[in-house]
Amino acid sequence: MIRDNNCIDCKSVFPEKGKKMAKIITPIALLIDFLEQAYDKRAWHGTTLRGSLRNINYREALWRPTPKHHNIWEIILHTAYWKYIVLRKLISDIEASFPRQGSDWPKLPESPDIKAWKDDIALLKKQHNLLLKALKALLASKLETYPPESKVQYKRYILGIGSHDLYHAGQIQLLKRLQRGGVVK
Repeated sequence: MIRDNNCIDCKSVFPEKGKKMAKIITPIALLIDFLEQAYDKRAWHGTTLRGSLRNINYREALWRPTPKHHNIWEIILHTAYWKYIVLRKLISDIEASFPRQGSDWPKLPESPDIKAWKDDIALLKKQHNLLLKALKALLASKLETYPPESKVQYKRYILGIGSHDLYHAGQIQLLKRLQRGGVVK
């Protein structure tokens, strides 16, 4: 019997003598774990999105390899924006608005400085936490269904946003290496 989205109340299971009882994880708990590993929890795969931002100052965040390529700051705003989009799907709120101008690739602040950089990192964290909160409230039975006016299942939005975080974490790592004079071999 499911008690809530994150744990299951099982009848007593008698494991073999000397063995621990297996922990049962729900689909929602598994998706939460995936999102947390992609964003900021320790993971076997290496650097997370949040981890890729460690020790980056705002000037480094503004650097771009060519005038036509995105910089780290733009990537952070982009990832925050897409977390917001998935959040809107989870809570079925088409009236919600992102706190920054633009869509997909929101505009950088007019005066990019250390405060604005910290504010935008905080914006990313806030969107991530709101997304986790909405996912925790989502019924597991909805994972295979579709949000209103969407052709994508809830579970695919959730898996997609975690994958999106990991993709951009790798992109940021490459930008840092290029900026700091490293050569990708």
